[in-house]
Amino acid sequence: MKQNDDNPIADLMARMQRQGRGRSQGPGGLQPRQIIIGLIVAAALWGIASSFYTVQPEERAVVKRFGDVYGISDPGLHFKLPFGIDTVQHVATERVLKQEFGFRTAESSATERTQFTGDLPDESLMLTGDLNIIQVEWVVQYRIEDPIEFLYGMREPTQALRDLSESVMRRVVGNRVGSEVLTIGRVDIANTAREEIQEAMDQYGNGIHVITVELQDVVPPPRVQPAFNEVNEARQEAERRINEANRQANEAIPLAEGTADRVIAEAEGYATERVNRAHGETARFNAVLEEYRGVPEVTRSRLYLEALNETLPNIGSVLVVQEGQVPPLPLLNLRDAQAGSAQQGRQQNAAQQGQQPAPQAEPPRQTERQPRNIERTR
Repeated sequence: MKQNDDNPIADLMARMQRQGRGRSQGPGGLQPRQIIIGLIVAAALWGIASSFYTVQPEERAVVKRFGDVYGISDPGLHFKLPFGIDTVQHVATERVLKQEFGFRTAESSATERTQFTGDLPDESLMLTGDLNIIQVEWVVQYRIEDPIEFLYGMREPTQALRDLSESVMRRVVGNRVGSEVLTIGRVDIANTAREEIQEAMDQYGNGIHVITVELQDVVPPPRVQPAFNEVNEARQEAERRINEANRQANEAIPLAEGTADRVIAEAEGYATERVNRAHGETARFNAVLEEYRGVPEVTRSRLYLEALNETLPNIGSVLVVQEGQVPPLPLLNLRDAQAGSAQQGRQQNAAQQGQQPAPQAEPPRQTERQPRNIERTR
Protein backbone atom coordinates (compact mmCIF):
# COMPACT_ATOMS: atom_id res chain seq x y z
CA MET A 1 0.00 0.00 0.00
CA LYS A 2 2.75 2.37 0.86
CA GLN A 3 4.67 1.46 -2.27
CA ASN A 4 1.68 2.30 -4.44
CA ASP A 5 1.40 5.67 -2.75
CA ASP A 6 5.06 6.45 -3.43
CA ASN A 7 4.88 5.73 -7.12
CA PRO A 8 2.37 8.44 -8.03
CA ILE A 9 4.36 11.01 -6.05
CA ALA A 10 7.60 10.05 -7.79
CA ASP A 11 5.89 10.25 -11.15
CA LEU A 12 4.52 13.69 -10.34
CA MET A 13 7.99 14.97 -9.31
CA ALA A 14 9.53 13.61 -12.50
CA ARG A 15 6.90 15.30 -14.67
CA MET A 16 7.35 18.65 -12.86
CA GLN A 17 11.09 18.47 -13.26
CA ARG A 18 10.79 17.79 -16.97
CA GLN A 19 8.40 20.68 -17.41
CA GLY A 20 10.57 23.09 -15.43
CA ARG A 21 13.69 22.08 -17.36
CA GLY A 22 12.01 22.82 -20.62
CA ARG A 23 10.84 26.27 -19.49
CA SER A 24 14.09 27.41 -17.69
CA GLN A 25 16.66 26.68 -20.40
CA GLY A 26 17.99 29.90 -21.90
CA PRO A 27 19.37 30.57 -25.37
CA GLY A 28 22.65 28.97 -24.52
CA GLY A 29 21.16 26.13 -22.68
CA LEU A 30 22.43 27.28 -19.20
CA GLN A 31 20.49 26.74 -16.09
CA PRO A 32 20.01 29.43 -13.39
CA ARG A 33 22.11 27.39 -11.01
CA GLN A 34 25.06 27.52 -13.42
CA ILE A 35 24.67 31.25 -13.95
CA ILE A 36 24.67 31.84 -10.20
CA ILE A 37 27.72 29.66 -9.75
CA GLY A 38 29.51 31.54 -12.53
CA LEU A 39 28.69 34.88 -10.94
CA ILE A 40 29.94 33.66 -7.59
CA VAL A 41 33.21 32.41 -9.12
CA ALA A 42 33.71 35.71 -11.00
CA ALA A 43 33.05 37.70 -7.85
CA ALA A 44 35.51 35.53 -5.94
CA LEU A 45 38.18 35.98 -8.61
CA TRP A 46 37.59 39.73 -8.69
CA GLY A 47 37.82 39.88 -4.92
CA ILE A 48 41.04 37.90 -4.88
CA ALA A 49 42.59 40.00 -7.67
CA SER A 50 41.59 43.30 -6.07
CA SER A 51 42.72 42.37 -2.59
CA PHE A 52 46.49 42.86 -3.18
CA TYR A 53 48.79 45.22 -5.13
CA THR A 54 52.51 45.68 -5.79
CA VAL A 55 54.56 48.88 -5.34
CA GLN A 56 57.76 49.23 -7.38
CA PRO A 57 61.06 50.30 -5.72
CA GLU A 58 60.93 53.80 -7.21
CA GLU A 59 57.29 54.39 -6.24
CA ARG A 60 55.07 55.05 -3.28
CA ALA A 61 51.36 54.10 -3.22
CA VAL A 62 48.60 56.30 -1.78
CA VAL A 63 45.75 54.14 -0.45
CA LYS A 64 42.23 55.59 -0.25
CA ARG A 65 39.28 53.96 1.47
CA PHE A 66 35.88 55.13 0.26
CA GLY A 67 37.62 58.15 -1.30
CA ASP A 68 39.44 59.22 1.87
CA VAL A 69 43.25 58.93 2.14
CA TYR A 70 44.03 55.95 4.32
CA GLY A 71 47.85 55.76 4.17
CA ILE A 72 51.03 55.47 2.11
CA SER A 73 52.55 52.13 1.17
CA ASP A 74 56.25 51.44 0.69
CA PRO A 75 57.68 49.25 -2.10
CA GLY A 76 56.62 45.62 -1.96
CA LEU A 77 53.49 43.43 -1.97
CA HIS A 78 50.52 44.77 0.03
CA PHE A 79 46.88 43.75 0.67
CA LYS A 80 43.76 45.92 0.68
CA LEU A 81 40.02 45.59 0.88
CA PRO A 82 38.60 44.22 -2.37
CA PHE A 83 35.69 45.25 -4.60
CA GLY A 84 36.86 48.87 -4.90
CA ILE A 85 36.59 49.64 -1.23
CA ASP A 86 40.32 50.54 -1.18
CA THR A 87 41.85 52.25 -4.20
CA VAL A 88 45.56 52.79 -4.87
CA GLN A 89 47.41 55.55 -6.73
CA HIS A 90 51.08 55.02 -7.58
CA VAL A 91 53.46 58.02 -7.46
CA ALA A 92 57.12 57.89 -8.62
CA THR A 93 58.73 59.52 -5.61
CA GLU A 94 62.29 58.22 -6.16
CA ARG A 95 62.54 59.14 -9.81
CA VAL A 96 64.21 62.39 -10.89
CA LEU A 97 61.85 64.20 -13.24
CA LYS A 98 62.58 67.21 -15.39
CA GLN A 99 60.90 70.09 -17.15
CA GLU A 100 62.53 71.55 -20.26
CA PHE A 101 62.24 75.19 -21.27
CA GLY A 102 63.11 76.56 -24.69
CA PHE A 103 63.57 73.10 -26.27
CA ARG A 104 62.19 69.59 -26.14
CA THR A 105 63.93 66.23 -26.14
CA ALA A 106 62.63 63.92 -28.85
CA GLU A 107 62.02 60.27 -28.05
CA SER A 108 64.80 57.98 -29.27
CA SER A 109 65.88 54.40 -28.77
CA ALA A 110 68.78 53.26 -26.66
CA THR A 111 71.07 52.93 -29.70
CA GLU A 112 70.32 56.36 -31.15
CA ARG A 113 71.67 59.70 -30.12
CA THR A 114 69.43 62.08 -28.20
CA GLN A 115 67.62 64.44 -30.51
CA PHE A 116 66.31 67.90 -29.61
CA THR A 117 63.52 69.79 -31.27
CA GLY A 118 63.84 73.33 -32.57
CA ASP A 119 63.87 76.50 -30.53
CA LEU A 120 60.77 77.69 -28.72
CA PRO A 121 61.10 81.49 -28.75
CA ASP A 122 58.03 82.01 -26.59
CA GLU A 123 59.87 80.34 -23.72
CA SER A 124 63.54 81.12 -24.44
CA LEU A 125 63.65 84.78 -25.52
CA MET A 126 64.22 87.11 -22.56
CA LEU A 127 65.06 90.77 -21.99
CA THR A 128 68.14 91.58 -19.86
CA GLY A 129 68.70 94.55 -17.60
CA ASP A 130 70.55 96.52 -20.31
CA LEU A 131 67.66 95.98 -22.79
CA ASN A 132 69.34 93.21 -24.77
CA ILE A 133 67.49 90.14 -26.02
CA ILE A 134 69.02 86.79 -25.07
CA GLN A 135 67.91 83.26 -25.82
CA VAL A 136 68.01 81.16 -22.65
CA GLU A 137 67.33 77.41 -22.50
CA TRP A 138 67.26 75.64 -19.15
CA VAL A 139 66.13 72.46 -17.39
CA VAL A 140 64.47 72.10 -13.98
CA GLN A 141 65.07 68.74 -12.30
CA TYR A 142 62.74 67.86 -9.44
CA ARG A 143 61.48 64.99 -7.35
CA ILE A 144 58.10 64.29 -5.73
CA GLU A 145 58.82 64.44 -2.02
CA ASP A 146 55.29 64.09 -0.60
CA PRO A 147 52.88 62.01 -2.76
CA ILE A 148 49.77 63.09 -0.82
CA GLU A 149 50.52 66.79 -1.29
CA PHE A 150 51.44 66.19 -4.93
CA LEU A 151 48.11 64.46 -5.63
CA TYR A 152 45.76 66.58 -3.55
CA GLY A 153 47.62 69.79 -2.63
CA MET A 154 47.13 71.45 -6.03
CA ARG A 155 45.08 70.71 -9.07
CA GLU A 156 48.02 70.76 -11.56
CA PRO A 157 51.33 70.90 -9.67
CA THR A 158 53.45 70.20 -12.74
CA GLN A 159 51.95 73.07 -14.71
CA ALA A 160 52.37 75.33 -11.69
CA LEU A 161 56.06 74.38 -11.59
CA ARG A 162 56.48 75.28 -15.26
CA ASP A 163 54.74 78.64 -14.96
CA LEU A 164 56.63 79.57 -11.82
CA SER A 165 60.01 78.49 -13.24
CA GLU A 166 59.54 80.61 -16.35
CA SER A 167 58.47 83.62 -14.29
CA VAL A 168 61.41 83.35 -11.89
CA MET A 169 63.96 82.85 -14.70
CA ARG A 170 62.71 85.91 -16.59
CA ARG A 171 62.94 88.04 -13.46
CA VAL A 172 66.44 86.81 -12.53
CA VAL A 173 67.77 87.35 -16.06
CA GLY A 174 66.09 90.77 -16.24
CA ASN A 175 68.02 91.93 -13.17
CA ARG A 176 71.43 91.37 -14.85
CA VAL A 177 73.23 92.82 -17.83
CA GLY A 178 73.57 90.79 -21.00
CA SER A 179 77.34 90.29 -20.82
CA GLU A 180 77.06 88.86 -17.31
CA VAL A 181 74.30 86.46 -18.33
CA LEU A 182 76.33 85.25 -21.30
CA THR A 183 79.63 84.79 -19.48
CA ILE A 184 80.19 84.67 -15.73
CA GLY A 185 76.68 84.85 -14.29
CA ARG A 186 75.27 81.51 -15.38
CA VAL A 187 75.99 79.60 -12.17
CA ASP A 188 74.69 82.41 -9.98
CA ILE A 189 71.52 82.69 -12.07
CA ALA A 190 70.85 78.93 -11.83
CA ASN A 191 71.37 78.86 -8.04
CA THR A 192 69.20 81.92 -7.45
CA ALA A 193 66.41 80.53 -9.63
CA ARG A 194 66.47 77.16 -7.83
CA GLU A 195 66.21 78.76 -4.39
CA GLU A 196 63.29 80.98 -5.39
CA ILE A 197 61.42 78.16 -7.14
CA GLN A 198 61.84 75.89 -4.12
CA GLU A 199 60.61 78.61 -1.78
CA ALA A 200 57.47 79.04 -3.90
CA MET A 201 56.88 75.26 -4.01
CA ASP A 202 57.07 75.13 -0.23
CA GLN A 203 54.52 77.91 0.05
CA TYR A 204 52.16 76.16 -2.37
CA GLY A 205 52.54 72.85 -0.52
CA ASN A 206 52.46 70.68 -3.65
CA GLY A 207 55.11 68.15 -2.46
CA ILE A 208 57.70 69.00 -5.15
CA HIS A 209 61.40 69.25 -4.26
CA VAL A 210 63.55 71.09 -6.82
CA ILE A 211 66.92 69.36 -7.15
CA THR A 212 68.70 71.67 -9.56
CA VAL A 213 68.26 74.26 -12.29
CA GLU A 214 70.72 73.95 -15.17
CA LEU A 215 71.20 76.48 -17.96
CA GLN A 216 71.77 74.68 -21.25
CA ASP A 217 72.33 77.28 -24.00
CA VAL A 218 72.59 81.00 -23.33
CA VAL A 219 73.16 82.70 -26.68
CA PRO A 220 72.04 85.87 -28.42
CA PRO A 221 69.38 85.66 -31.14
CA PRO A 222 70.55 84.36 -34.54
CA ARG A 223 70.36 87.82 -36.14
CA VAL A 224 73.02 89.28 -33.87
CA GLN A 225 75.11 86.12 -33.54
CA PRO A 226 77.97 87.28 -35.88
CA ALA A 227 78.39 90.59 -34.04
CA PHE A 228 78.31 88.80 -30.73
CA ASN A 229 81.03 86.40 -31.90
CA GLU A 230 83.24 89.32 -32.89
CA VAL A 231 82.76 90.93 -29.50
CA ASN A 232 83.65 87.65 -27.79
CA GLU A 233 86.76 87.26 -29.91
CA ALA A 234 87.88 90.80 -29.07
CA ARG A 235 87.23 90.18 -25.38
CA GLN A 236 89.17 86.92 -25.44
CA GLU A 237 92.07 88.60 -27.25
CA ALA A 238 92.13 91.34 -24.61
CA GLU A 239 92.13 88.76 -21.83
CA ARG A 240 94.92 86.85 -23.57
CA ARG A 241 97.07 89.96 -23.82
CA ILE A 242 96.39 90.86 -20.20
CA ASN A 243 97.38 87.35 -19.12
CA GLU A 244 100.54 87.56 -21.24
CA ALA A 245 101.46 90.89 -19.67
CA ASN A 246 100.82 89.50 -16.21
CA ARG A 247 102.99 86.50 -17.02
CA GLN A 248 105.87 88.70 -18.16
CA ALA A 249 105.48 90.90 -15.10
CA ASN A 250 105.46 87.86 -12.85
CA GLU A 251 108.68 86.69 -14.49
CA ALA A 252 110.51 90.06 -14.57
CA ILE A 253 109.61 91.35 -11.11
CA PRO A 254 110.88 88.29 -9.16
CA LEU A 255 114.04 88.25 -11.33
CA ALA A 256 114.75 91.91 -10.58
CA GLU A 257 113.98 91.42 -6.92
CA GLY A 258 116.31 88.41 -6.80
CA THR A 259 119.10 90.35 -8.52
CA ALA A 260 118.66 93.27 -6.14
CA ASP A 261 118.69 90.95 -3.14
CA ARG A 262 121.85 89.26 -4.44
CA VAL A 263 123.66 92.58 -4.94
CA ILE A 264 122.58 93.78 -1.53
CA ALA A 265 123.69 90.53 0.08
CA GLU A 266 127.08 90.72 -1.68
CA ALA A 267 127.54 94.33 -0.57
CA GLU A 268 126.59 93.48 2.99
CA GLY A 269 128.96 90.52 2.95
CA TYR A 270 131.80 92.65 1.56
CA ALA A 271 131.13 95.35 4.16
CA THR A 272 131.07 92.78 6.93
CA GLU A 273 134.32 91.27 5.65
CA ARG A 274 136.08 94.62 5.53
CA VAL A 275 134.86 95.59 8.96
CA ASN A 276 135.90 92.27 10.43
CA ARG A 277 139.29 92.50 8.72
CA ALA A 278 139.80 96.03 10.04
CA HIS A 279 138.83 94.88 13.51
CA GLY A 280 141.26 91.97 13.22
CA GLU A 281 144.14 94.17 12.00
CA THR A 282 143.39 96.67 14.74
CA ALA A 283 143.43 93.94 17.35
CA ARG A 284 146.66 92.54 15.88
CA PHE A 285 148.32 95.96 15.87
CA ASN A 286 147.25 96.59 19.44
CA ALA A 287 148.66 93.22 20.47
CA VAL A 288 151.97 93.93 18.72
CA LEU A 289 152.07 97.37 20.30
CA GLU A 290 151.62 95.88 23.72
CA GLU A 291 154.45 93.41 23.08
CA TYR A 292 156.67 96.17 21.69
CA ARG A 293 156.16 98.29 24.73
CA GLY A 294 157.14 95.39 26.94
CA VAL A 295 160.22 94.08 25.03
CA PRO A 296 161.00 96.42 22.15
CA GLU A 297 164.24 94.71 20.99
CA VAL A 298 162.69 91.26 20.69
CA THR A 299 159.61 92.59 19.03
CA ARG A 300 161.69 94.63 16.56
CA SER A 301 163.78 91.59 15.65
CA ARG A 302 160.70 89.39 15.23
CA LEU A 303 159.09 91.96 12.93
CA TYR A 304 162.27 92.22 10.88
CA LEU A 305 162.51 88.46 10.46
CA GLU A 306 158.85 88.19 9.51
CA ALA A 307 159.36 90.88 6.87
CA LEU A 308 162.37 88.99 5.46
CA ASN A 309 160.35 85.78 5.43
CA GLU A 310 157.71 87.43 3.33
CA THR A 311 160.10 89.29 0.98
CA LEU A 312 162.99 86.90 0.23
CA PRO A 313 160.89 84.23 -1.59
CA ASN A 314 160.07 86.87 -4.23
CA ILE A 315 163.77 87.82 -4.86
CA GLY A 316 166.28 85.96 -7.07
CA SER A 317 169.84 84.94 -6.07
CA VAL A 318 171.39 87.52 -3.74
CA LEU A 319 174.98 87.46 -2.38
CA VAL A 320 175.62 89.41 0.77
CA VAL A 321 179.33 90.12 1.55
CA GLN A 322 181.14 92.68 3.53
CA GLU A 323 183.23 95.42 1.94
CA GLY A 324 186.66 94.13 0.85
CA GLN A 325 185.81 90.53 1.53
CA VAL A 326 186.67 87.87 -1.08
CA PRO A 327 183.80 85.71 -2.19
CA PRO A 328 183.80 82.44 -0.29
CA LEU A 329 183.97 80.33 -3.47
CA PRO A 330 185.51 81.07 -6.91
CA LEU A 331 182.45 79.57 -8.49
CA LEU A 332 180.63 82.68 -7.63
CA ASN A 333 182.64 84.45 -10.46
CA LEU A 334 181.82 81.90 -13.16
CA ARG A 335 179.07 84.06 -14.48
CA ASP A 336 181.49 87.01 -14.92
CA ALA A 337 184.10 84.75 -16.56
CA GLN A 338 181.58 83.42 -19.08
CA ALA A 339 180.56 86.96 -19.95
CA GLY A 340 184.25 87.99 -20.49
CA SER A 341 185.03 85.04 -22.79
CA ALA A 342 182.03 85.75 -24.89
CA GLN A 343 183.13 89.38 -25.29
CA GLN A 344 186.65 88.32 -26.40
CA GLY A 345 185.19 85.96 -28.99
CA ARG A 346 183.15 88.73 -30.48
CA GLN A 347 186.25 91.00 -30.68
CA GLN A 348 188.31 88.35 -32.50
CA ASN A 349 185.57 87.79 -35.05
CA ALA A 350 185.34 91.50 -35.70
CA ALA A 351 189.16 91.79 -36.21
CA GLN A 352 189.19 88.96 -38.73
CA GLN A 353 186.44 90.63 -40.73
CA GLY A 354 188.40 93.97 -40.80
CA GLN A 355 186.14 95.74 -38.53
CA GLN A 356 187.12 97.78 -35.63
CA PRO A 357 186.57 96.04 -32.44
CA ALA A 358 183.75 97.32 -30.45
CA PRO A 359 184.67 98.99 -27.25
CA GLN A 360 185.00 96.45 -24.54
CA ALA A 361 182.30 96.72 -22.07
CA GLU A 362 183.25 96.80 -18.56
CA PRO A 363 182.63 93.59 -16.72
CA PRO A 364 179.70 93.82 -14.45
CA ARG A 365 180.80 94.56 -11.06
CA GLN A 366 179.57 92.49 -8.25
CA THR A 367 177.03 94.21 -6.23
CA GLU A 368 178.15 94.78 -2.83
CA ARG A 369 175.69 95.44 -0.18
CA GLN A 370 176.34 96.80 3.14
CA PRO A 371 175.11 94.59 5.88
CA ARG A 372 172.11 95.94 7.48
CA ASN A 373 172.34 96.46 11.10
CA ILE A 374 169.99 93.97 12.66
CA GLU A 375 169.59 95.84 15.79
CA ARG A 376 168.45 99.32 15.10
CA THR A 377 168.35 102.09 17.51
CA ARG A 378 165.13 103.84 18.23
